[in-house]
Amino acid sequence: MPSTNTLFSAYTSIAASVMLVRYIANEFIPPQLQSYISSHLGHLFSAPFSSKLITLIIDEFDGLVKNEVYEASETYLSTRITPSVERLRVIKAPKEKRISVSMEKGQELKDVYEEIVLTWRLIGAESQKAINGDDPYLPSMKTQQRFFELTFCKKHKDRVISEYLPYVLDKAKAVKADNKVPKLYTLGNFYGDMSNGVWGSINLEHPATFDTLAMDPEMKKDLIDDLERFLRRREFYRRVGKAWKRGYLLYGPPGTGKSSLIAAMANYLKFDVYDLELSSLQSDAELRRLLVATGNRSILVIEDIDCSADLERERDREPTNFGFQTQRMTLSGLLNFIDGLWTSCGDERIIVFTTNHKDKLDPALLRPGRMDKHIHMSYCTKQGFKLLALNYLGIDGEKQCHQQHMHFGEIEELIEKAQVTPAEVAEELMKNDDADECLDGVVKFLKRKHIEADRDDRQRARIFNLLNY
Repeated sequence: MPSTNTLFSAYTSIAASVMLVRYIANEFIPPQLQSYISSHLGHLFSAPFSSKLITLIIDEFDGLVKNEVYEASETYLSTRITPSVERLRVIKAPKEKRISVSMEKGQELKDVYEEIVLTWRLIGAESQKAINGDDPYLPSMKTQQRFFELTFCKKHKDRVISEYLPYVLDKAKAVKADNKVPKLYTLGNFYGDMSNGVWGSINLEHPATFDTLAMDPEMKKDLIDDLERFLRRREFYRRVGKAWKRGYLLYGPPGTGKSSLIAAMANYLKFDVYDLELSSLQSDAELRRLLVATGNRSILVIEDIDCSADLERERDREPTNFGFQTQRMTLSGLLNFIDGLWTSCGDERIIVFTTNHKDKLDPALLRPGRMDKHIHMSYCTKQGFKLLALNYLGIDGEKQCHQQHMHFGEIEELIEKAQVTPAEVAEELMKNDDADECLDGVVKFLKRKHIEADRDDRQRARIFNLLNY
């Protein structure tokens, strides 16, 4: 039987060995390897590694409110899935085009942020909850609680909270923006879907892009630069004390592509579009309620502002027979809607007004801060026709010589003198599958427009002479 001294010597020897192993592990084994050993062999060698780890719990809900960090983590981790993850959840929402893939509960995933090694685990637990109180005889329902466990070395706690989690939030926001399908909202609801309140939505399927838009190239580039500058100026708007919004006025004859330009802006920015018809509103209060119900990163469209509502100034309102004024939309209400306090109820808002007659608009609507940028949508130009010919006929006017298509050069000369819209030219290009016959039809159309324009000019001249005789 070993003596007490012998047992004590053995104990001290083992303790010294453990302390030596702990010292070597702490000083010479990289943190990444420590995290790996802890996660895979922690039950065998819990010391010295586990004492250096910390775990953050990221719940799916904070009470009844969805946790933004959980949503961002789920989106972010979907981009970090590796073959080591053996179980995945696959989801496709009815209105979405893409299939989303995410971790299943019980799975874990490794991530590295600079020199920090992190382990994500998705935990799910089911519980029984009584529908009405704690009466055991009443029916109950199953609820599932999900949360992420984020484990890493303790010494990186401050950096993970102040740097890594904001990094996850930013990455998730970028992924959502890239995968987003813009939606078109209007008053009412579709298919019984009341999830958006007073606004009903469908996917914006309009194919217009800046590449396909028959618009002056310099004006198009200027608009794209303006939109990109608006997107990156979040801190600038806060610093100068302005709401993060921008207003555009699109004006010009019908058929010049105003609606297509709005669709191109939405597809470029991945912004939702809210189509608001002022004539359907009864009062300024109703306008404010609709504004509050719109989402961030959106384009609010008010088409034909010159005739969509009979706006009146407050001083022009007359009392009724009973001494009360009827509730109606007013110009002051619209102006407050554009640049008053209510416009600060959200971020990254774009307001687009369209009109065929800019001269009919009240000057109060046109000043900067309400309609910041005015864009004239003009008749079809030579450059616009080249883009239409490329889109509709596959003819590259910059590369292919005009001898291949005899009418091409003639059209370029005629279109500079004719006042025709891109929509009119596009209609002519759709009338035949043969490119040369289409171009021949465009030539005849432009010549006919010239004859009609000359006849109208002569008639106007005769009327002018008669009036001044």
